[in-house]
Amino acid sequence: MSPITRRVLQAVLYEVIAIAVVGPVLSLAFDKPQASTFGLAVALATIALTWNYAFNWFFERWESRQAVRGRSFARRVTHGAGFEGGLVVILVPVMSLCLNISLAAAFVTNLGLLVFFFVYAIVFTWAFDRVFGLPASAVKNDFEAVDA
Repeated sequence: MSPITRRVLQAVLYEVIAIAVVGPVLSLAFDKPQASTFGLAVALATIALTWNYAFNWFFERWESRQAVRGRSFARRVTHGAGFEGGLVVILVPVMSLCLNISLAAAFVTNLGLLVFFFVYAIVFTWAFDRVFGLPASAVKNDFEAVDA
């Protein structure tokens, strides 16, 4: 699979599952209609999808320059932390505006989502790599994939 196809597929699958989870959770947490929180979840996912593509491009570019290949647990944690950290900075103002809450309340809300997404990002990426194989940036050579 080409790197671009892989990134797009990974990002789209990740966000579709996220929308299915986040919409109902926001509806329950803020006692808002699901149609409203589904719309917010779609907006958040669209932003996250764009960030996911850009972040993975930068991450794989960095990864391809590393002496040690493969996706160790530490590298997966680094990936998850970098992705989610950047997303917090982007999404807090959006959540504040759309939910009509303060930036502080949006930040606390985002922390709750961050806990879920931090674990979700690591597990999803691991499962995606298992199903679709590692990208070229994580392959030791043409015949051996490293997934420590």
